[in-house]
Amino acid sequence: MHSDNVGKSRWRFSRRSLLATGALGLTVPAVGAASALAPSHPARAAGTVRKVTVYAEALPGNLYGYGFERGKATVPGPTLEMYEGDTLEITLVNTTDQRLSIHPHGVDYSTDSDGSPFNASFNAPGETRTYVWRSHEMTTASAGRRFMPGSAGYWHYHDHAMGTEHGTMGVARGLYGALIVRRRGDILPDKQVVVVFHDSQINNRSAPDTPMFQANLGERIEWIAIGHGNLFHTFHLHSHRWADNRTGMLEGPSDPSITIDNKDLNPGSSFGFQVLAGDGGGPGAWMYHCHVQTHSDSGMSGIFLVRNADGTMPPGAQEAIDRFHNHVHSAAHEGHTG
Repeated sequence: MHSDNVGKSRWRFSRRSLLATGALGLTVPAVGAASALAPSHPARAAGTVRKVTVYAEALPGNLYGYGFERGKATVPGPTLEMYEGDTLEITLVNTTDQRLSIHPHGVDYSTDSDGSPFNASFNAPGETRTYVWRSHEMTTASAGRRFMPGSAGYWHYHDHAMGTEHGTMGVARGLYGALIVRRRGDILPDKQVVVVFHDSQINNRSAPDTPMFQANLGERIEWIAIGHGNLFHTFHLHSHRWADNRTGMLEGPSDPSITIDNKDLNPGSSFGFQVLAGDGGGPGAWMYHCHVQTHSDSGMSGIFLVRNADGTMPPGAQEAIDRFHNHVHSAAHEGHTG
């Protein structure tokens, strides 16, 4: 099951999204897969241990996915979030007949939570196992004149055990998702989008069947872009720009971060940013795609639909969507299904 759902209110409760402070919590809907989001003004001390259960399941179309509930797995899987200093305990329930795991980027973990067969860290078929991911804040070094970075960033997680010792089959078939570590005080979005470039597909789909993400004019949208597979990619978003730094936003008039609308997205890499939907270009059907031309031609493109502020369809948008669906997209590579 793929996920393209659009959240309509930032503080609505949803079964698809879960605040991972225990079994229940405040929820924030997302554009794309479900999200475990932290509150914008956390009323708790640093170092909180959060617990969440994730189910790995077989899906139609020879795919696999992660989900917060049985029967609710998606491609990509749920977006997992934490603040610097928090610990995330993930109980992974393997409901499949395949060996698999969950391996993170960007956070701290011991060898038994590595998610790698190299460290005997995986779920056998039908097995339940808990993985512990830790994070830390920025620290000073060199008498306070330099700083060691903390964990904050747009990261990702994925299988590392299905098919090969490196999980090549699991990643190719959809066992991946976004992992966000926030610095306290970071601005939270109204909605989220997760885009995964894998070989010649986006979220394991090819155009015209790639996800169409939607937002209303002026909403704050957070994009998380992830690369997998074996090919070089670049990510381009039409009519929107962001700062090339940790958050995608400038910290002030003297912030030296350059403004971009295109960024390399290669296997194992990830980045994120926030934009105001339609800022500068207005409402409409805007394309996102890989800017490697042969990849775009072969199906690595999709639509970011910015509706009017009241949610109505802007003039010309439906016609643009229809033209996109009627475009001739050459067949995408099929190597990912091997």
